[in-house]
Amino acid sequence: MPTSAPGSNTQPTGRVRRPRGFTLIEVMVVMAIVAVAMAVVSLAIRDPAQDQLEREAARLVALLESARAEARLLSASARWVPAGEGILTPFRFDNLPDGKVRPTQWLDDRVRAQVIGSNSVILGPEPILPAQRIMLTLDDRRVEIVSDGLSAFAAATPSSAGDP
Repeated sequence: MPTSAPGSNTQPTGRVRRPRGFTLIEVMVVMAIVAVAMAVVSLAIRDPAQDQLEREAARLVALLESARAEARLLSASARWVPAGEGILTPFRFDNLPDGKVRPTQWLDDRVRAQVIGSNSVILGPEPILPAQRIMLTLDDRRVEIVSDGLSAFAAATPSSAGDP
């Protein structure tokens, strides 16, 4: 016999009444899952220009350390000079033997370098050099290459190394 008591889901015909649609809680849970998934995907996607700039910085660090070791070995007062007046290439190494071919171009033509506080980077022959900073830029992205004079050159974000 059908009743109209609270909680009774039966209709007078005896069929069970099924709820239709989704509850607000179910919709909110699905939206939260979608939002978390989108956040994870957006964080996983890297900026290609920043990646290129980081590759250029790692390459320059390796080139500077190689030239620094060579300058110490040969007791040469070598230096690295970025593009400027009288320089036709994006950068060059001075006072190192000409027998070895050294890169003078960036991998990406849009990269620019500026030595902070000087117009060149001193590479040797002394084991203790002054602190030096190079700012690499690509579009609106920046990476600094720093050395305190004792340690090796290393890439750092401008916020952790201090803005010029």
